[in-house]
Amino acid sequence: MAEKIGEKQFEKRKIPLLTPYKMGKFELSHRVVLAPLTRQRSYGNVPQPHAILYYSQRTTKGGLLISEATGISDTAQGNGGYPETPGIWTKEQVEEWKPIVDAVHAKGGIFFCQIWHVGRVSNTVFQPNGQAPISSTDQKLTSQVRGNAIDVQFSPPRKLSTEEFPLIVNDFRIAARNAIEAGFDGVEIHGAHGYLIEQFLKDQVNDRTDQYGGSLQNRCRFALEIVDAIVNEIGPDRVGIRLSPFTDYMGAVDSNPEALGVYMAEALNPYKIAYCHMVEPRMKAPGQKGESPHSLVSMRKAFKGTFISAGGYDVEDGNSAVAEDRTDLVAYGRLFLANPDLPKRFELKAPLNKYHRETFYTSDPVIGYTDYPFLENEFKSVNLKV
Repeated sequence: MAEKIGEKQFEKRKIPLLTPYKMGKFELSHRVVLAPLTRQRSYGNVPQPHAILYYSQRTTKGGLLISEATGISDTAQGNGGYPETPGIWTKEQVEEWKPIVDAVHAKGGIFFCQIWHVGRVSNTVFQPNGQAPISSTDQKLTSQVRGNAIDVQFSPPRKLSTEEFPLIVNDFRIAARNAIEAGFDGVEIHGAHGYLIEQFLKDQVNDRTDQYGGSLQNRCRFALEIVDAIVNEIGPDRVGIRLSPFTDYMGAVDSNPEALGVYMAEALNPYKIAYCHMVEPRMKAPGQKGESPHSLVSMRKAFKGTFISAGGYDVEDGNSAVAEDRTDLVAYGRLFLANPDLPKRFELKAPLNKYHRETFYTSDPVIGYTDYPFLENEFKSVNLKV
């Protein structure tokens, strides 16, 4: 006689976001992913003990978390309105990541470290010996208001010479190895949002005439060299990449974003990496969701591995995307920040906490970080008032 399915289990099965999924060797219990979120609480670029609580709060057994963007070297750090971001290029940084990763694993979570280099999104103040930031170009990024309404000034970058590419690729490779040493399950290469890798991918920034510029193949060469090096270092099942072909963050614009996205999706297939994480075309600018005639469907079809979508999804959007096979997993940022028990709230159809944008990028170790309430705390509060 078949075992009767409980009412709660049946309800859960009807919610696409809460169905299990196998991502390579990782068994996920649901499809709600913690998106990488810059938090600015890593004083001196060193992860802090308060991050243990922050990440463990958002961990569920079999849930996938992606860390905040983490620098690969002392030239990788920038301002962009975001100081005090963590790194993973020193022994101290690796050691301070370990208890944070351990806390996620203790609750059964899967944890990937997003590794990045900001490129020209920087200032000489943040660079070793006051040197110029590096980039695909020597075009200066115009100043803009970022973070907590800070008017950010960027320094003119220095165009990388062809001979320097192996050095930067090696920094990514070592950072990936360090992430595994810290206990992470894998790394996500940050190839999105106008930072160094995307400064090569997009033709309105990349003005090179060597083998790293011009054609689509040449512009994607640097990103794929990084993927190749990291796959060889830690294995393909531990590697993901984030891409945002349609966005224009940090002045990074492409004349044919769909062609760029499809080319990268297809070029990644031979490496058999764990996942490709892409940002929705409707998210052209940070925090602003709008209509778009484009979609990620062509990239989803082109990529043969696990596909993660991000970009202002709510629960209905996410459920529809999974149900219609437009994605495998959905990454949530602001909603997961404000609701550390987001999968539970989705399951119970519970109301969501509102996020407080003004505290996103403060350096406080509690406010806007670990002080968003869980459902049970809200229920306790209501009962005490009754």
